[in-house]
Order: sequence, then C-alpha cells, then structure tokens
Amino acid sequence: MSVVSSLYTGAAGLASHGDALGVVGDNIANANTVGFKGSRANFEDILARSLGGGSDDVGLGSRISNVQRLMTQGAMLGTGNATDLAISGNGFFIVKGNADGIEGNFFTRAGQFHLDKDGKLVNNGGMTVQGYVVDAQGNLVKKMTDLQVNTSPMSPVATTTASLYNNLDATSLTPAAAWPTGANLTPANMTAASNFSTSLTVYDSLGGAHNVNVYYRKEAGAGAWSWHAMVDGAESTGGTPGQWVEGATGTLTFDTQGRLTGATQAAAPAGFNFTGAAPTQAITFDFGDAYPPGTGLKGSTSFSTKNAASFAKQNGYSSGSLSGVSVDTDGTVQGVFSNGEKRTVGKVLLAKFQNPEGMQRLGGNLYAGTNTSGTALVAEAATSGMGAINSGSLEQSNVDLARQFVDMIVFQRGFQGNSKTITTADQLLQEVIGLKR
Repeated sequence: MSVVSSLYTGAAGLASHGDALGVVGDNIANANTVGFKGSRANFEDILARSLGGGSDDVGLGSRISNVQRLMTQGAMLGTGNATDLAISGNGFFIVKGNADGIEGNFFTRAGQFHLDKDGKLVNNGGMTVQGYVVDAQGNLVKKMTDLQVNTSPMSPVATTTASLYNNLDATSLTPAAAWPTGANLTPANMTAASNFSTSLTVYDSLGGAHNVNVYYRKEAGAGAWSWHAMVDGAESTGGTPGQWVEGATGTLTFDTQGRLTGATQAAAPAGFNFTGAAPTQAITFDFGDAYPPGTGLKGSTSFSTKNAASFAKQNGYSSGSLSGVSVDTDGTVQGVFSNGEKRTVGKVLLAKFQNPEGMQRLGGNLYAGTNTSGTALVAEAATSGMGAINSGSLEQSNVDLARQFVDMIVFQRGFQGNSKTITTADQLLQEVIGLKR
C-alpha cells in the first residue's frame, strides 16, 4: 500500500467513526424520549485491490454499512394518566394526520395521548389515534377510523331487578303485632310487626333515587316468612309523607337445614308509583337460588344466628356525564361516568410489521412503513401476536446510557487512532519530499 493510500484509509476511518459518534450522540440525546428506539452503527471494511489473489487483499479503511434500529422493549413508566398508553410487546399505535406535508396513517410507540375538544383521542402533534368507535346502541363498529369518544350524557335506567341476600334467624318468633295496613303503615308500626329490615336505593325512569325498605316477618309455620318492600309516601304518587306505601310483597320458606326452598312475589301490588316518573314500576326481587334444584345456600338462609344482611344489588342507575376514560389491556376504551357506571366508547387498534427495523423514521416519534418493513398488519391488542396495552403508563426510551458512553469511548479511540494514521503518513511524505535536498 502506498503512503498516499494510507492517508485515504485514515480518512475513511475518521469518517466512519465520526458517523458512529453521531449515532451515539443521537441515542444519548433521546434517552428521555418516550417510545424512542435506539440505533447501532454497523461497520464494514472497504477493499481497495488484490495484489495477487488469495489472502493478499489490501483494504482501504472502513465505512458504516447501515444504522440498525434496535426494537427492544423499553421500561414502563407509571404516570397515573389514563390516556397515557404503553405497549408491552409487539406493535405500534396508528395515528392519522399530516407529517412533513404527507397526509396518511403513521405509526408510533409513544402513547402520550389526550382527548381534544371534539372527544378525539390525539397525540401531542394533534394526530388522531385510529381504532373502532361504537354505534348508537353501544356496539363496536369494526371499521378502522378516528377514535372519537362519545361525550354525551348517559341516560338513566329504571330499576327492574333487585337482589337481597340475608340470614333470617331461625329462632325468631312471630311478632305479637299484626302487619299494619292503610294509614297505619308507619315506620314505627312496621318495625313492631317485623323481625328484621334492610334497605337499598332504586331508580325510577327519570333517574331519581329512592330508598326502599324491605321488612321481614316471621309467620306461623316452620321456616315461613313474609317480606314487604315499602317506600315513603312522600315519594309515591298520591302518597302521604310519613305513611309508607307497599310496592311489592311475597313469601320465603326455609327447610330444617336453613336452606331457601321457596321465594314468591305476589301479583299485587304491581309495582311502585314514584312521583313524576313512569307509573307502576315493577321490580322483581331475588332472594337467592332455592333448593331444589339450587343449593339453597347461595343467597338468603335461615340459620340460628342473628338476622344479618349479606348482599344487596339492583340494576338501575341515574343519568351521568362523562368524567373520564379507562383503557383495558385489549385496547377497549371505557367511558367512566359520574353515576359510577362504565360503558364501552371505543377500541384502540395496533399495527405490526414483519420487519419493524426496516421502517422509516420520520421524527416526532413517528414511523412509516416501507417495502423493507413489509405491509402493516392491523389487529386488536393482545391478539394475533400483538402486545398488550398498559393504561396509565408510558414506554421509556430503550437507550442504555452506560452502554452508549462505553461506545463513545471506543469510537473516540478509533477516531484518534485513524487520525494518527494520517499524521504518520504525512510525516512519511515529508521524509520523501526531503530526499531531494
């Protein structure tokens, strides 16, 4: 190899190591960029010529063959913000908008999203997350589009069923006072004529909340009880405040093992007439599974222990406004309403590529598909090899700072070594020029 060639060999080494330092610098600069994937500079040698075949090859330095993107998983950072999303596993979020004058769908691992003024889920650049929306009936429409959350209030639902599970003391005696009727239906009289009472809140057709008291009375006969569901007359059409109105009644029977063997509900009264709401609101009361065919123990029982309530539930609720959203691991977006209810308002979709390292980096935490990466496969999270979505978290950069500083030292020494090749070749040339003196 000539001395002049050594100059070019050193220059090639300077260029390749300088480029490698640029890759390291980019990695370090993005050590705190959400969803950033670090890169690695891959070197290759440059062959100048062969002097005689075989192993007599003479090299001309090195160059960067490619900058490889490392798509390893970044650590999860909890934020507590429900619209911050992170992918655990394969896949990219799909966002739609304008990037460098190009309109279309782009891909990102950065899940810093929020709801805009129109209820659309967008990233910090205003690009809209893609997914499924719901129709008027609340069903997911499985066609990818802008993910827009319906922010309209939730309509109320009137109570139609109520479950009450209690233990009614098997040693109870029938109260001396008869069950009151008419104007005598006062709290004091009903308490005297019953052995136990529970209460629960139910809702009318307008979403109004009403307190229903259920009184239990031991009747003559082994294991025989009656129950009476009452509401204050102040809340019932035509009722008198302080006098209770019966909306439902029935019987319960238990066997000698304390198992529920029968539960009935009388046809009259037909329901509750809450003031201003739909009349005759029928509520079906459930006291558990009777034996047989059930066990008779999954609900109300009658053991020789104190009367006690164990479970109460009803299916109505008041109207509510959207107060927030939550996202499940499969990407399902749940609207959280002020009445405590949830409903599905959309679903986030993910995309994956056969060769994600071949995607084009666009800046702004965005990527685009290329012929090298392959075509995007769009699917729901946690299916088809897609990763799961973690709500309230962000994926941190996968850059290992310690490794980057080590690489920086190595590339710096390589740069210095190549510069030494150039200065040494320059000294040799000086000696050659000095020969003619």
